[in-house]
Amino acid sequence: MHTTNDGKSLANRIRSRRALFRLGAVLVGLAPFVMVESALMLFDVGRPSAHDDPFVGFSTVRPLFERNADGTRYEIPRSRLPHFQPDSFGAVKQPHEFRVFCIGDSTVQGNPWTIETSFSSWLEISLNAAEPDRHWDVVNCGGISYASYRMVPILKEVLCYQPDLLVVHCSHNEFLEDRTYDQIKRTPRVIARTHELISQLRTYTLLRSACGQLMPTSQPDHGRTTLSDEVEALLDYRGGLEAYHRDDEWRRAVIAHYELNLRRMVRIARDAGVPIVLMNPVCNLRDSPPFKAEHRAGLRDEERERWESVWSEARRHYGRDYARAVSLLRDAMDIDDEHAGLRFDLAKCYEAMGLLEQARGEFMQAKELDICPLRILEPMNQIVLNVTRETGTPLVNNRQLFEELSPGGIPGDKWLVDHVHPSIRGYQLLGDAVADELVRLGIVHPAANWKAERDRRYAQHMDSLDAAYFSRGQQHLQGLMLWANGRATRERSGKAAAVGSGQ
Repeated sequence: MHTTNDGKSLANRIRSRRALFRLGAVLVGLAPFVMVESALMLFDVGRPSAHDDPFVGFSTVRPLFERNADGTRYEIPRSRLPHFQPDSFGAVKQPHEFRVFCIGDSTVQGNPWTIETSFSSWLEISLNAAEPDRHWDVVNCGGISYASYRMVPILKEVLCYQPDLLVVHCSHNEFLEDRTYDQIKRTPRVIARTHELISQLRTYTLLRSACGQLMPTSQPDHGRTTLSDEVEALLDYRGGLEAYHRDDEWRRAVIAHYELNLRRMVRIARDAGVPIVLMNPVCNLRDSPPFKAEHRAGLRDEERERWESVWSEARRHYGRDYARAVSLLRDAMDIDDEHAGLRFDLAKCYEAMGLLEQARGEFMQAKELDICPLRILEPMNQIVLNVTRETGTPLVNNRQLFEELSPGGIPGDKWLVDHVHPSIRGYQLLGDAVADELVRLGIVHPAANWKAERDRRYAQHMDSLDAAYFSRGQQHLQGLMLWANGRATRERSGKAAAVGSGQ
């Protein structure tokens, strides 16, 4: 027995020595690479760039701001006003000026009104009430229908204008423009993740740059979609809603692109030494039905007829016997549980029964199954939270704020005037939330009477807006609702491709 134990011990020692030898050989092999990477970091050479988008490019990139006639201010030119609202800032930054750029979509712009009642205006009023000895200038860079990939060039541009802070809100427009993602579709996830990690190395960055210089510049840019210099949303044209169909692979690619752009913006700002705050968007669950619903793939004709019969029977019980309606709707779900309209009806029945937890889950499913996703999807909300946590980026959680103010955590028309845009009071709350975050970060040191003075200035600002301002907002809201429901009348030249088709 003693001899046997000695033999096992000797074998274990041999295996351990072999493992240590192999590990040592690997470390010796990696040593030159580690030394080169360390030297590049020491001399700040080959810093990985987050500036290039591997999936989309633009035919041209126009600046958002231009100097005015006398050169004293930067202004948004008339050519950009179809998608932006007029705003400006001084060409020369004044002493004690704190310059904030709010970058994002129509929620940043303050739709269905304009920037006068956007959260950026309430933020500026609040900050000037908090510290009147400083000049707080909050510039609105919100673009209608702008997705994250269109915000990156704006972020890079405003870094040239001596910003002290960037606030970024991107969310609901990621599915508006058609583009292909052949590169994502062809690349296995493990390889894509490995490439993402390797691309953070300076050695890799230098090698890729050298290879790029050796390759012919005329070689086509495979895998990238070239977009026009301004938004071409499918819903801007007649029949745009019909272009949307269920395409889970394309949806996953859009979400991956969204995460890439969010991380790029954080990294670009960090590399420039400019603080950045991200906002986690909110949308209307309770009072915004899905914009388009489709049946699950492979549903047979007899199954569809049975499904429609059961749903029709359930509708006869709405308003009278919700328990029976729920039972029938769940029977229909056993046939097809991917129809967004059915899930929305089920949510409404649960809500009428006071079962708010179940209602919230079904409202969420109705949003996630929407074939035309004009509201931020759950994975994208989670991406915002992941990015802020992993990068230490400050967060203003719009979603949490509105959920806490809504029964059952289900935001609806009380705080949102359509599927995504807050009411004017809702925009005030967002401005307040950003200001509170800046106080928490130690950027703002408010006076003792800050909030009372802020509220006084809020009321004064509201009084300065005439009735026509609010009337125009209501008219714009009606047009926005028609647009979201595919009621545009503009004709597109040529046949529109189906979303995600790559045609």
